[in-house]
Amino acid sequence: MTARPCLRWPNPVLRRAAAPVGVITDAIRRIWDDMIDTMEAMPGYGLAAPQIGISLRLAVVDCSTARGQPVRMADPVLLDASSDTFRQLEASPNLPGVHAELDRPARVRVAFLNQEGVREERAFQDLWATSVQHQMDHLEGKMFFDRLGPMKRRMLIAKAQKQARA
Repeated sequence: MTARPCLRWPNPVLRRAAAPVGVITDAIRRIWDDMIDTMEAMPGYGLAAPQIGISLRLAVVDCSTARGQPVRMADPVLLDASSDTFRQLEASPNLPGVHAELDRPARVRVAFLNQEGVREERAFQDLWATSVQHQMDHLEGKMFFDRLGPMKRRMLIAKAQKQARA
């Protein structure tokens, strides 16, 4: 498969809610394979299809220590989230050179279509939970910096734009 280029913020695809997939086909599986190659090339813990210009509700996540254990998700839906939080540094290849610490629910339960097209429910914790939530935000047209306060968000975007000009 192939690592694909990531769109640069503020590309409008990154701000739109992605379309549902509905049915898992060989074409969808090939997109997932490319997404995994792209995620590994970054390297990163996850990737959503809109990040590479495909406006479909597809995501991959791999927070395993040894890698090579990606979870492929289509049409993910958050079923439950814990009230306790997990703090993690988050970034995006769509806005390179910047990051921010965010608190998100430490545990989530998500339903999605797996690579066989079967609805699966799975619980994720800590880094896995953060990455799943981060990818689900992308599927809604949201970036990690949207979770920051207005001043922090402006500073982060200004820093990224300054680095892009340099």
